Amino acid sequence: MNKFYHIVTYGCQMNVHESEKIAGILSGMGYSSCEKIEDADIVVFNTCCIRENAENHAFGNIGMLKKLKKEKKNMLIAVGGCLPQQMHKAENLHEKFPYVDIIFGTHNLHNLKELIEKKLKSRKTVIEIDGGDGTVSEDDVPLRTSYPNAWVNIMYGCNNFCSYCIVPYVRGRERSRDSKKIIEEVQSLVNDGYKEITLLGQNVNSYKGDVTFPELLEKIAQIDGKFRVRFMTSHPKDFSRELVEVMASSPKICKCLHLPVQSGSDAVLKAMNRRYTTKEYLEKVAYLKDRIPDCTITTDLIVGFPGETEEDFNATLELVKKVGYSSAFTFVYSKREGTKAAEMPDQIPEEVSKERIIKLVDLVNSLTRAQSAQYKGKTIEILCEDYDEKRGLYCGRDEYGRMGYFSSDKNLIGQFVNLTVDEANGISLFGSIAG
Repeated sequence: MNKFYHIVTYGCQMNVHESEKIAGILSGMGYSSCEKIEDADIVVFNTCCIRENAENHAFGNIGMLKKLKKEKKNMLIAVGGCLPQQMHKAENLHEKFPYVDIIFGTHNLHNLKELIEKKLKSRKTVIEIDGGDGTVSEDDVPLRTSYPNAWVNIMYGCNNFCSYCIVPYVRGRERSRDSKKIIEEVQSLVNDGYKEITLLGQNVNSYKGDVTFPELLEKIAQIDGKFRVRFMTSHPKDFSRELVEVMASSPKICKCLHLPVQSGSDAVLKAMNRRYTTKEYLEKVAYLKDRIPDCTITTDLIVGFPGETEEDFNATLELVKKVGYSSAFTFVYSKREGTKAAEMPDQIPEEVSKERIIKLVDLVNSLTRAQSAQYKGKTIEILCEDYDEKRGLYCGRDEYGRMGYFSSDKNLIGQFVNLTVDEANGISLFGSIAG
């Protein structure tokens, strides 16, 4: 009898890739993917806890399965990822949702098969939350779902302990994969026809294998074949001139850098424990732009951090203008239990944070629109990634991350195409295949 799985993923690219690993485990056990949750024999929630709304969303969707579980008593429900890794959260999950069969943490993903087998032999809920002993699993065989793009973990965990961030507590300390294993994985992906490789880590440029991150990036870029390389996320304190030189030297490395600044105020950066100043950040940006003039930069920004004054917020607006980001992920500060910022005085009222985020988003959007407008009339190379059913158009990104839409009589997914841009709308470009 066919068995089916359904995975619900929340959060970052790391979670998206780890859901591919979960899919690989389930596929190896004989399960097939299904689109409808009610058709599944096992439902896995791969959760995120970086922000409160992601956690609440997961809780809501897990709660909605109570009725389905009564109707399908043999259906398994598993909850993994960052949410249950938090202190006492696994117990809370079990108490609130007693019909959940398996609860596992970020360090137990590679044991999912054994956890399922254990549950099938027992009526009790299986709960496994390890603290992480510094090991790195090299045996994962992900079932990739993002062709022609592929995610490749190069490291796990974080040592930075930014005062607002829960990641070090749920992902553990930094552990780097063996560089040879990484290069072999990328080589295999290129051989299989993948055209864009994104190297992942909570802080990729603190990679500490047998080579430095710039050296690893250079070795990957030397692999034969036409493909692109991206990487995220970079911490500004570890972003080096050596890395800039490697980026500048290879046409395969995308000239688009995600460099989260979080705030334009030195006082706020210090309170966040970011370990750099705005002056140091801008000096690194200046060197990058000097060596790679056409490079674009994206970032993360938080408003409403405890103690943020109007002057601090205005400093963020000014820094955004100076850098001229091509796009940004903008957030209102979210209190996370267990972090230092959650206990800080001068928590910002919600209405103040809302006013600030609106101003920030308006500024970022204006920069994005202005940069998109410069594409009009140009011919750019994009990697065709998908077909947009609603628009009836194929779509793909250029190396700077801009999404381009076009029509075609044949399927071009996985191919590089030259697109002449006729129209720019916000972050999206519209045009036709050149020549």
